[in-house]
Amino acid sequence: MNLHFLAWLLIAGLVPGAALAQKSLFGIARQVTGSMSIDPSLSPDGKHMVYIRVIGDFEQLFMANVDGSESRQITHDPYDHEDPAWSHDGAKIAFVSFADGGQVISVMSPDGSAVETLTPKNVHAIHPAWMPDDGALLYCTTDDLDPPRKNAADIYRMDLAMRHVTRLTSEGINTYPKPSRDGTRIAFRKIVGELNSEVFVADADGSNARNLTNNPAYDGWPAWSPDGSSIAFASNRQGNQRIYVMNADGKNIRPVVHKEGRATAPAWSPDGSAIYFPVCTSVDGVVGCEIFMSIIKPPMP
Repeated sequence: MNLHFLAWLLIAGLVPGAALAQKSLFGIARQVTGSMSIDPSLSPDGKHMVYIRVIGDFEQLFMANVDGSESRQITHDPYDHEDPAWSHDGAKIAFVSFADGGQVISVMSPDGSAVETLTPKNVHAIHPAWMPDDGALLYCTTDDLDPPRKNAADIYRMDLAMRHVTRLTSEGINTYPKPSRDGTRIAFRKIVGELNSEVFVADADGSNARNLTNNPAYDGWPAWSPDGSSIAFASNRQGNQRIYVMNADGKNIRPVVHKEGRATAPAWSPDGSAIYFPVCTSVDGVVGCEIFMSIIKPPMP
C-alpha cells in the first residue's frame, strides 16, 4: 500500500463526535461494499461505480453495480491506482498511476484496457476530474510529498487533443478540483492553516476565487450536484469528518447523514438523487473503509 494512503489513515482523526439530533439529518446511509474500499466514481448512466479496493499490498481499481454487487477487479498491476474519475461519455476512466515509481494521471477503458499516460512522472499529479465535454482534464500536484507536512500544490488543466497544460492557481495548497457541469466554475479545496482548509469556488480559468465555507474546521472534497445548484463536501466541524451539502453560493449548509467514522470524497449519482462516500473507522486499532450511499431528501424545517 502506498505511503500517502498509510499517512492519510494514520492522521485521519478517526474519533467519534457527538451525535447529531435526528431532525438535523436528511439522509439515510446504506452500506454498499464490504472491504477496504474508498473513492467511488459513478458511470454516466448511474448503474455502475469504479472505486479503490486494497488488495494485498496495493490499491487496485474495481468495478461494481451501484449496490455493490458483481464487483470485479479491473487493474492487476503491482503498484497503486488512485482517484478514479469516469468520463461523462462513459468511454474512459481517469486515474492516478504509481507505475515505475511515478504518480501520474492516466486514462483507460472501463474494462481496464488501453491505458494511456498523460502527465510526466516527475510532476506527482493527483485528483483528475473531467471537464463537461471530456475534452480536458483538471488535476493538481500533490500536497503530500513529505507527509504529514503539507507542501504547496496547484491546479492545472490539460486539453487532451494537444496535451496543452494551463496552471489555474498560483499560491498556497490547492487540491481536489471539480468543475461544475456547465464548465464555468471550479470548486476546490484550499488549505489556509495547519488545521483549517476551506472549499473555494473560482471561474473556470482560476480567477475570482472565493471562500464558500469560511469555517475554522477542516472542509474539503467538494463535489457539484448534477444540476449545479449544490455542492457536497466533507467537514469535521461537528467532530469527526462527515458529509455536508450546501447551496452553490455557500449558504444553507446541512449534514447529509451521521455515520460514525471519517467520511470523505462524496460523489453524486448522475440524477442527483443520492450521494456515495467512503467512511473509515478504527476498531481495536484496525482501520477499515467502506462505501456508503445516502438518498438525498429535502432538509427538514
